[in-house]
Amino acid sequence: MNTLHFDCFAGISGDMALGAFVDLGVDPQELGKELDKLGLSGWSLDFVRDERNNITGTRAVVKLSDHHEHHHDHEHHHSHEHHHDHHSHAHNSWKEIKALIERSGLSDGVKKRALDIFSRIAACESRVHGVPEDEIAYHEVGALDSIIDIVGAAVCLDILKPDRVTSGAIELGGGTVQCAHGILPVPAPATLLLVQGLPVKAGGFDKEMTTPTGAAILASCVDEFITGPVSYREIKTGTGIGTRKLDKPNVLRVSWRETEPDKDGSRIRENLLLMETNIDDMSGEALGFLMERLFEGGALDVVFIPCCMKKSRPGTVVSVLCRPETSALLGGVLFRHSTAIGYREIPLSRVSLPREERRLAGDFGEAREKIIFSEGRSKIEFEDRARLARERNLTLDEAEALIRRAAPDGSGGNHDRS
Repeated sequence: MNTLHFDCFAGISGDMALGAFVDLGVDPQELGKELDKLGLSGWSLDFVRDERNNITGTRAVVKLSDHHEHHHDHEHHHSHEHHHDHHSHAHNSWKEIKALIERSGLSDGVKKRALDIFSRIAACESRVHGVPEDEIAYHEVGALDSIIDIVGAAVCLDILKPDRVTSGAIELGGGTVQCAHGILPVPAPATLLLVQGLPVKAGGFDKEMTTPTGAAILASCVDEFITGPVSYREIKTGTGIGTRKLDKPNVLRVSWRETEPDKDGSRIRENLLLMETNIDDMSGEALGFLMERLFEGGALDVVFIPCCMKKSRPGTVVSVLCRPETSALLGGVLFRHSTAIGYREIPLSRVSLPREERRLAGDFGEAREKIIFSEGRSKIEFEDRARLARERNLTLDEAEALIRRAAPDGSGGNHDRS
């Protein structure tokens, strides 16, 4: 199983992530072409070779046309300039940024990832400032470089297509940081909320090392945070260079790892958490909305089980399967979007088969296929079969057969990982 691993021993920011992804092998020209689909003007994205404490890597430089650079530049490498005449106004609010991403020409997968990252930041900023999420505003200059960093990270993840994403503990740093609230100790309020439930370290540096953007990227894409012993084979490592020059290397390492199978053979064993609460006073529509928000919050699975509660009332057991590091966030979702006043947490172990996703392309468009190699079986995603069936008035079985016939080997497609 190909695992993408974040080693955040010096923290993480959006530009450090972009630099590490390019250093790992993402083509900067391909990244630039995808970002161009946003239709935004007034920016350029460069990648330069740099070093920190004799460790070399790639540094991402977002430059804005008003000369307020996101990071200072020394040399240009893989420059991708953007000068469009449309959509040139600042996108300050989360509502505007959401509309910009949704109407762009980016793929659905990239849109979903970028919106998820931004929505996590907006939710935390909403709690910090006490204003509705749609009204959360970004600094006029900060909005543009935040869009490039976040959408860029989503594009890179889509290009790399890891089977699984892991991370070690996140270094937050130390000292103080200047916020809208004044000078506060590190981490900043939004960062503190974004890393709730995640394994973190503090004090390794006397500066802010993890930004809200970096924390949101990890919270959105990491499948498992690993802090104990792990067995793996290192395949390739990319190094993203941070802006500051400190007494310790200010870099982010992102690597391809091949993880070892479980002792049971080709199986994955994970320690998960089951969160449950019983509800008897919510409508079906409200429960459906709750399920959506739980999945957005990182739930691995959500199940509603009919039950009979006290006083013979019909009720629903809301059952949420999650990783331990997301339980705090999901608990907040339960309290905010349901009538629950408490929930149970049950540690459990899950054993699953390694699976991989590949994409098939043809005159039908694009379809995703999940493959379990150890068992010799695969499945075309329902949403892709259903879309084709509706478009061409086919049954689901006929749509699947058409997709499989279009694949190079008649049953599946080639891996499209870069």
